Amino acid sequence: MKKKSLLSGLIPLLLSVALCACGGDKGTEGAGTAQESQAGGKTAQEPSSAEESSNTLSEGTPVPGGSVIFGMTQDLASLDPHVETDAGTRDVVFNLYEGLVKPASTGDLVPAVASGYTVSDDAKVYTFTLRDGITFHDGTPVTIEDVKYSIDRYAEIQGESSAFSIVADASVKDEKTIEVTLKESYSEFLPMMTLAIIPQANEDPVKSPVGTGPFKFVSYTPGQNIVMEKYDGYWQEGVPSLDTVQFKFIADVDAAYMELQAGSIDILKYLTTAQAQTIGPDYNIVEGSMNLVHGMYLNSGEGPLSDTRVRQALCYGVDRDAINGFIFGGKSHIIGSHMIPNMSKYYEPEAETVYSYDPEKAKSLLAEAGYADGFDLVITVPSSYSQHVDTAQIIADQLSQIGVRTTLNQVDWSTWLEDVYKGGNFEATVIGFDGTMVPSDLIMKYVTGNSKNFMHYSNEEYDKVFEEAFATIDDAKKTELYKECQMILARDAAAVFIEDPANLVAVRKNLAGYTFYPTAAEDMAALYRVAE
Repeated sequence: MKKKSLLSGLIPLLLSVALCACGGDKGTEGAGTAQESQAGGKTAQEPSSAEESSNTLSEGTPVPGGSVIFGMTQDLASLDPHVETDAGTRDVVFNLYEGLVKPASTGDLVPAVASGYTVSDDAKVYTFTLRDGITFHDGTPVTIEDVKYSIDRYAEIQGESSAFSIVADASVKDEKTIEVTLKESYSEFLPMMTLAIIPQANEDPVKSPVGTGPFKFVSYTPGQNIVMEKYDGYWQEGVPSLDTVQFKFIADVDAAYMELQAGSIDILKYLTTAQAQTIGPDYNIVEGSMNLVHGMYLNSGEGPLSDTRVRQALCYGVDRDAINGFIFGGKSHIIGSHMIPNMSKYYEPEAETVYSYDPEKAKSLLAEAGYADGFDLVITVPSSYSQHVDTAQIIADQLSQIGVRTTLNQVDWSTWLEDVYKGGNFEATVIGFDGTMVPSDLIMKYVTGNSKNFMHYSNEEYDKVFEEAFATIDDAKKTELYKECQMILARDAAAVFIEDPANLVAVRKNLAGYTFYPTAAEDMAALYRVAE
């Protein structure tokens, strides 16, 4: 009864920006599908046309030009595309920068700054051909030296903890060709080449962002907005359609929804089901997913959480369906391990059924572990993300029914990054990790000693299986082993995995082309006005 009281008593809240606690691939505009052939390695060719985008809302007669105001409930972390940032920042800079390749909405990788690429059979040598006539936003031609500079700079900034630690050399072969050679075979390296290509002459990309994307930088006012305008020299014909784009920062989620109701913004993500049902006639609601591994992450390095039985008890004590039903109207995808469902090739659905809501089983496991009277648990959660706070509140109530006495510690975003994610100083935290084009990125963080293993998780069996999966270039074998990794994480209760949350987006009716991506990206080049 207590759970029912809590769920019915919480007022509907606007779901704010999805967290990406760890940096993923730097993405750019995707408008096509890759065509691959197998002949001495993989070869990719041109995207066909902008019309091949997987648009989720594309009705009406296109009207060129116009502007859009996109509401966001967070500011940017950095305009330097080579530093590790959150998903919200990458959503925005997606429009300014491109890599040698870029993600399409289908999850494929297509050529961008490069016109094509080849991958050797042993997945050690990646060769890229520079696109003819491509220019930066300042009008200067992109050179192969700019490409090498960008790769070297990104590798240096990312450091030894990134996949770039296995790069042996990035060498210029001629004025159109660069060859990246790895120290060892790595079949998942290609998505790393979505790293932004920037001018070697630009000494301060933070103050003066210059890329090759469909939009160029106009201005940035911290705490207020970033403004971009159409780049007339963009290499892809007919893209973009809009003249100007403004990402407007509205830190208070309730204020953001009020601005949407007032008509002062055109697009707002992460609506609750109640808000989506009452927004009014001027907006369409587009449904997708956040591409997050949303869950309660546990510090398994010490205390009660170091006992697998305790972690399993928490999994049995959390009702994932109740969280999904209350916050997301039942539209989310329940998950059971650390993989995004949209990565269907690697996703293991069997992990979803390892645990069901069973408070009695949870109590039994706690007693077996020596905690028959329960224990105290502090759940640290970033206060600026309402879906995390709401989820933590529901979990706290559910865990009280199995004897776990929880305290919610709400902190600001910068504190969470420093203390929890970077410092590893926490007991439990509710957060979401965003999608990536590289499956190993999602599950590597559970490897013993990995720099991003802020949970202090350690499992010898897991380390062994992951190492084998990471090393193989046999895709079928890699897929099998990554699924095995997911099952180990599920059975060992590495975290309380909950869902890939639903994403309800309000889009003004005079706009079409809003597109969902499997990685952080708000593709303003896919948007266009329609005749009213």
